[in-house]
Amino acid sequence: MNTSNAAISSAARIDPQFHAAVARATASLSPTSIALPLLDWALHLASSPGKQLDLAGQAVAQAGQLARYTREALFAAPGTGLRPCVEPQPGDRRFAGEEWNLFPFNVAQQCYRLAEQWWQAATQGVWGVAAHHEDVVGFIAHQLLSFHSPENYLASNPVALRRTLAEGGANLARGLGNLLDDVRRASAGAPPAGAERFVVGRDVGVTAGKVVYRNRLIELIQYAPATARVKAEPILIVPAWIMKYYILDLSPHNSLVRYLVGQGYTVFCISWKNPGAAERDLGMDDYLRDGVYEALAAVNAIVPKRKAHAAGYCLGGTLLSIAAAAMARDGDDRLASLTLLAAQTDFSEPGELGLFIDESAVSLLAAQMAHTGYLTAEQMAGAFQLLSSYELVWARLLRDYVLGERLPLNDLMAWNADATRMPALMHSQYLRHLYLHNDLARGRYRVGGAPVLLNRIRVPLFCVGTLSDHVAPWQSVYKIHGLTVGEVTFALTSGGHNAGIVSEPGHAHRHFSVLTRPAGGTTLSTEAWQQAAPRKEGSWWPEWQAWLAARSSGEAAPPRMGARARGYAVLGDAPGSYVLER
Repeated sequence: MNTSNAAISSAARIDPQFHAAVARATASLSPTSIALPLLDWALHLASSPGKQLDLAGQAVAQAGQLARYTREALFAAPGTGLRPCVEPQPGDRRFAGEEWNLFPFNVAQQCYRLAEQWWQAATQGVWGVAAHHEDVVGFIAHQLLSFHSPENYLASNPVALRRTLAEGGANLARGLGNLLDDVRRASAGAPPAGAERFVVGRDVGVTAGKVVYRNRLIELIQYAPATARVKAEPILIVPAWIMKYYILDLSPHNSLVRYLVGQGYTVFCISWKNPGAAERDLGMDDYLRDGVYEALAAVNAIVPKRKAHAAGYCLGGTLLSIAAAAMARDGDDRLASLTLLAAQTDFSEPGELGLFIDESAVSLLAAQMAHTGYLTAEQMAGAFQLLSSYELVWARLLRDYVLGERLPLNDLMAWNADATRMPALMHSQYLRHLYLHNDLARGRYRVGGAPVLLNRIRVPLFCVGTLSDHVAPWQSVYKIHGLTVGEVTFALTSGGHNAGIVSEPGHAHRHFSVLTRPAGGTTLSTEAWQQAAPRKEGSWWPEWQAWLAARSSGEAAPPRMGARARGYAVLGDAPGSYVLER
């Protein structure tokens, strides 16, 4: 008995610290989460002689293709079009320069594309490999191939070589300067170059407003009216706590908040506290109670006897859907409508981000968060960069450090660098209950001791997915159709998780498709939806504004800022203090 207790005590004392050290050494990625898929794939491939023969045959055929292409490239006249071994996929911007059509660089890029093709075949369709493991192995192979792309190295990149010769190496000197500057900023914890042009409250997050409520978790901002009359129902915006709220109030020209205020809406927005070790024990219930519920109570006090349009972005939308389901269960009818922006409610197919989330990974992350009390922005950034490694890693390294170019930082990029932390308990609960166990979609997520069901929501829904979203793939966002029976208007817009939402009227090259499923109507497959939904040019913002206006009861005089008599005195000017915390 004593031996058993000692063993348990040792495990509880030593293992979490060891796992936290492993997490720090591996950038929060679980080695086991990588080793198990590789072992599963390797063992099953070793016991699949037919697959091995197919791969050997493909390798021989590709060698013949490459030999033919090399022979033609060696003797072809400059500018002669050659039949490639592998055609690039639509949207593939790699090897785009004309220099890549010259020998021997054309052979190098074709050899690389053939290797990609072979490894895709090698990692897919192996008998007996678990689907998740197959995805992980394919992702690992893609990352390793990306590392070895001839585009990444000066000696094998004709565009970089030509630039270096033309400038006498000046580009490399600038690149070294850029590298040293980035290292200096990273070591000092300073923002990236150019971020000083986007100061919160001066350049971004400047829509006029007041902080009308504050608790340990949120500040609630009420924005000043811009019209003589306003829509009777206010809007409450719930942003994600993984980001600072001012992505929705960027520069004046692309601020969603300013746009809504200009259209005659009374807008409230939550600004989440940037948590530290002291907030380590805040959980999902705290974010629901002290976040959504407290904010809604303040909105009800300042704009009494009116329902509210509630809009949630990313994790804020997931939390808002939980709140709406709990309110519907409890007979609380204070919502006029619900809008979910790039927010998932069913995590059965979360996209590539799900590659990093399994029991081993979550346990390792939990051990590290238990040590620090929170998840840092840097820990999250690595996974997101891997999802778009070409754009966020390799192309940037080539541009900044080899070509010696610096893209000017825009407001969205500066905001992206102004990241936040997440409390240990909340993030562990979020990953386990939603990503791992999918409790919300399966009717097992509990609020107030009882489960909540999304199919009880009866208010109309407006949902937005973005075509290039690596965080919340639109096909996953679309699954809300299968979880509710009410009216759902779904809009699919061009752009990614952030740029697709920050898509102001007048933004070039923007388009979206939109279709409404009536209450009780038939849910289309994603493919059928894309065929049926009409495409519209421009921003989706006016579409949403018209949808909100159609569900508003009329106009009224603008409410006062705050409601001192009801306990919601004005505490200061927007953007408040929480958004400024580092």
